[in-house]
Amino acid sequence: MEQEEEKVSNAFIPSSLSSSDLEQVLHSLPSNALNHLFSLGVCVRCVLRLFGIKGPICASVDNGSENPLDSTTSNEAKLCNICLGILQFRFYDEREKRVLQKDTAYDVALLIADMVKQERYQFDTFSLEVSIPPLILQNETSVWSYMQKKYGSEPWFQEKLHTGCISIKDALKFSLINPLENLLGCKSSLCPFRIRLTYTHTKASEGVAKCSENDGSCKRRKTGESNLIGERPLSSSVEIESFDSSKLFLKSASEPCHFSYNCSRTPFYFGGRYLKYSRNVSQTRWIIDDERMGEASVEEIIGTKVLQACRGDNYKFHAAGREDIDVRMLGPGRPFILEVQNTRLVPTEQFVNNIEKMINEVENKLVRVKNLKLVGSDGWNLMREGEAEKQKQYAALVWTSRPLKDEDFQQVSSLKDLKVVQRTPIRVLHRRSPLEREKIIHWMKMETVAGSSQYFLLHLCTQAGTYIKEFVHGDLGRTHPSIGSILGCTAEILQLDVTDIKMECFLT
Repeated sequence: MEQEEEKVSNAFIPSSLSSSDLEQVLHSLPSNALNHLFSLGVCVRCVLRLFGIKGPICASVDNGSENPLDSTTSNEAKLCNICLGILQFRFYDEREKRVLQKDTAYDVALLIADMVKQERYQFDTFSLEVSIPPLILQNETSVWSYMQKKYGSEPWFQEKLHTGCISIKDALKFSLINPLENLLGCKSSLCPFRIRLTYTHTKASEGVAKCSENDGSCKRRKTGESNLIGERPLSSSVEIESFDSSKLFLKSASEPCHFSYNCSRTPFYFGGRYLKYSRNVSQTRWIIDDERMGEASVEEIIGTKVLQACRGDNYKFHAAGREDIDVRMLGPGRPFILEVQNTRLVPTEQFVNNIEKMINEVENKLVRVKNLKLVGSDGWNLMREGEAEKQKQYAALVWTSRPLKDEDFQQVSSLKDLKVVQRTPIRVLHRRSPLEREKIIHWMKMETVAGSSQYFLLHLCTQAGTYIKEFVHGDLGRTHPSIGSILGCTAEILQLDVTDIKMECFLT
């Protein structure tokens, strides 16, 4: 079996085999079943794969004959009633907007390889994926079941058709992989770089819809839409009578499948920490009524640079929490992961270091990144685990309605693991559910501001998810206790910085 599969590697070289070799293989098959399949409008390559035959012989098939053993058949082969032209290399090319007929698998591979080279991807291996219309699978299942009922008791069926049938997808892959490997200069394997071949068919889709409408039986016929094999054709549907009054329904078509092909790469993930030095930069792009809020966003500053460097299609920005637009992110920074989709380049460690340097050398210095690196699922897990349990430290500039005394500083600094109940803040009620949350303020420290007794810096460490602004001013009593209620006066927050996020990920 392994030796037989190795022969597939030469399947695109028809010159090594003659038409007599094909005839010899066909003569070795049961003639009654063979002629029966040809009478059902099944192409030669589908006949070969139904019998489990693969290898170079499949490439020697002439697309110009319906039945190589019958000299009376038309020289212009009809569209196969199972594969709808896929294994006949006949298709409507979505790029060229016309029907193409290719003589060999190598010709199809050449079309695909040219597209891959034009996209200028970096890769050292590729994975080939094939998608076909669902009705083709239905037609194939119907033919197989029909043959099983008719020939299931015969020994050759048990040996060949029952166990050795090759799917259309696999047959196409057997034909294309070796020429693609030669044209692209690399081997095929399961890998992030994928070449995808997509076959669709409008009539096939309609056929599936009609089957669904008829409770999946596909046995109801509309006048003028189907016909019996052996009778005058009435339309594109084929209903075939078999023994014991069982019937086979095939949806034939006068036009081949539409064929589109593209290549893509699974996303790369860049992890790191960002610092935000501006109070007019949002974390993500922020548009209200077609008007941009802020002068830029962390997402765009980092994402566009990485996207351009990798020559990708798109990016998604994921961060461990967020700060308001007027809040700076200082200290070791906030962990983030940038997902870059369909990159043409494969980033190396030096490549990533260069991207970090490029982001940090931007003149306006609004955002900086640290410890940028390629990450996998472990990076996601670290960020998600730490996000739920993290502590955050802040520095806030606060004003009070009365001068502060030493006792006030001592009172606030003495509070440890203070429980605070917060109802959803008024400022976010339009986009957050009205809930009541209990949070913990682990510790606080007040620092005087020179020259004023009504201003101070409040340093505090809190549980993740605490609304700091509301903890300072009380949010009209919706947060209790608050700095204002603790000090017995009005307190207003003027500026806020995040100074640390206690998470283990992306620290080095």
